[in-house]
Amino acid sequence: MKTIVRALFAGLGLLMSLASPAVPSATVVDAKALSDQSQGKNWLAYGRNFYEQRYSPLTQVNTDSARRLGLEWSMALPRDHSLLSTPLVVDGVLYFTGSWSVARAVDAKTGKLLWEFDPKAIEHAGERLRNMWDSSRGLAYWKGVVVIATVDGRLIALDAKTGKMRWSTQTTDPGKPLYISGHPKVFRGLVFVGNGGTEHGAARGYVSAYHITTGKLAWRWYVVPGNPADGFEDPSQEMAARTWTGEWWKFGGGGNVWNGITYDPEFNQVLFGTGNGSPWNRKVRSPGGGDNLFLCSVVALDADTGKYKWHYQTTPGETWDYNSSMDIVLADLDLNGKKVKAALHAPKNGFFYVLNRANGKLLTAEKFAQANWATGIDPKTGRPIEAPGARYEDGEELIYPSPFGAHSWHAMSYSPRTGFVYIPKQEMPALYNDKEVRMVDWRSPYFNFDPGVGVGFGDDVPRNVAHSSLLAWDPVKQSKAWEVPQQEFLNAGTMVTAGDVVFQGGVTGEFAAYDARNGTKLWSVNVGSGISAPPITYEVGGKQYVSLLVGFGGAGSSVAGGSAMAQFGWSYGAQTRQLYTFALDAKAPMPKVGDPLIPKPLVPPDVKPDAKLADRGRDLYVGQCVWCHGSGAVSGGYAPDLRASPIPLSFDAFKAVVVGGAKVQPYGMPKFSDLRDEDLNALQNFIRQRAEIGTKETDKAAAD
Repeated sequence: MKTIVRALFAGLGLLMSLASPAVPSATVVDAKALSDQSQGKNWLAYGRNFYEQRYSPLTQVNTDSARRLGLEWSMALPRDHSLLSTPLVVDGVLYFTGSWSVARAVDAKTGKLLWEFDPKAIEHAGERLRNMWDSSRGLAYWKGVVVIATVDGRLIALDAKTGKMRWSTQTTDPGKPLYISGHPKVFRGLVFVGNGGTEHGAARGYVSAYHITTGKLAWRWYVVPGNPADGFEDPSQEMAARTWTGEWWKFGGGGNVWNGITYDPEFNQVLFGTGNGSPWNRKVRSPGGGDNLFLCSVVALDADTGKYKWHYQTTPGETWDYNSSMDIVLADLDLNGKKVKAALHAPKNGFFYVLNRANGKLLTAEKFAQANWATGIDPKTGRPIEAPGARYEDGEELIYPSPFGAHSWHAMSYSPRTGFVYIPKQEMPALYNDKEVRMVDWRSPYFNFDPGVGVGFGDDVPRNVAHSSLLAWDPVKQSKAWEVPQQEFLNAGTMVTAGDVVFQGGVTGEFAAYDARNGTKLWSVNVGSGISAPPITYEVGGKQYVSLLVGFGGAGSSVAGGSAMAQFGWSYGAQTRQLYTFALDAKAPMPKVGDPLIPKPLVPPDVKPDAKLADRGRDLYVGQCVWCHGSGAVSGGYAPDLRASPIPLSFDAFKAVVVGGAKVQPYGMPKFSDLRDEDLNALQNFIRQRAEIGTKETDKAAAD
């Protein structure tokens, strides 16, 4: 009888298994998954996988069907401001970071919130708030663990199912003006991260790897050498020290790695782009000249040990803020009849580099944008051919590109189908001036902004000062394939698919799809606010989705802002931030996020600014306030426009906010406890002067 019963149950089980669809096993996000370029269901890493191509093999949305895209769902994010993050998608769950590094998991099909984790970054940052934004560019995922990097310098591991914290570790010295705005990278059970802060103190850049199971430090590598008297951490530091002069260690040296991190599984190496000098001006930090390794370089380290393997320096002896913190894309290229494992890199300096990632040797390099600091790259030495006077030897020079680069952190993508790289390109000059810099006794700032050279941050950034475009670049021919002109600069990163569609958002609020072969616009929608983040695509239940975070912010709307950004009306608090998800034939209505608003400067008739005080206030503003409130006190939207705020009109209210920290919570407005009453008075006069200028310019524009 028992045998008969067992047979009946076995047969019933077989029938049930045949009648019911198989439940797919959960994706294990490990080295194998992150090396797989063929799957398109998930978006597992910042650039989708280890290769950082931002290329998806999905084809449901293609050049024929893209016009049918519509809104599937949206999620309002009223507590967020700057949204720069690349979301990740694993088995139908979308993970992303918002303002102040808050992490969320949502149902990727419906937009339902599953969990939220707030790392309390404002509380942890304290007075370090004065040199950081609320921005976070993304997170990492490895075997059921989500890892976030907070703006105050911590790494935190979360359980992917519940959002509960597993461990937390501080990666920076809390007493130093360092922050993290970039994303962590995970490989071989290690979490790799850098930091920013070059402009705010004597920063010595470094990168670190931590064990993902415990948060314990595995290894650390310094970008620039320290004081030779203290000894060198490894032979690469001793090698680098020979390229510096003077007492550079007193200024930190710089080189902070705040973006541009790639793991190369074929050579088991981590590649990253290094930052600019501390300060920018080489005359100060290294007065006898020198290449200043490893500033502005692509560096390769052994992934297991952190030992130096090779480097290529894009801007030797940098003095323009031409860091190489832009993304590094891995691709197999046919060059002169040979297959090459290449690394593709388009840093700030305006040249597109193709490197042999086996050894770091330069293969080819050409200008992809206007760059008058150098005429070309010597193919034999790999060094730039600098233009006479480019180092503002006479104290002042108009140079292309500006410190915001021909290409900034906004991600480029690469399609193996077309062979093109899709770059958010921009062309903007800067007038470098160090005539008033005290070279001999210049001292590094402490939580203030001072790059050792003036570039006009005390003045407004006028409209139409820059030109931008979506550029399709052929890395084999090193030439333009096609180009779509765009309004203003600092447009968002790109994403490309096997359906031959390139997606990109812009500062105007337009999210668009282009034919990857020729640049023809296929579809667009206005999302109601400027776009800083790049899009992703994924699949759930056989349906392809395209998701995008919308929340204008970061350096584009603050330091680089001015009227160039303010003209669009994405002013502080005017629009509710959103997570949008689009799909074919979707019909959800676009949410009402708030109308564009251009703040009107307040000019009380009984308040007359003192010119001398305003001049002193200008210097204080550049050192303390421009980081958030915008060049020339014209806000690009990241923070309130002080010209239009009633707070600076009252000394007591102004002091309560700026010195007393009345708006630290929940807004993250830092307190500057070291400012004196006379400093506040000078700042008030500068703001009132800028308000008068703004009102006159507005009246003139209206009359014209």
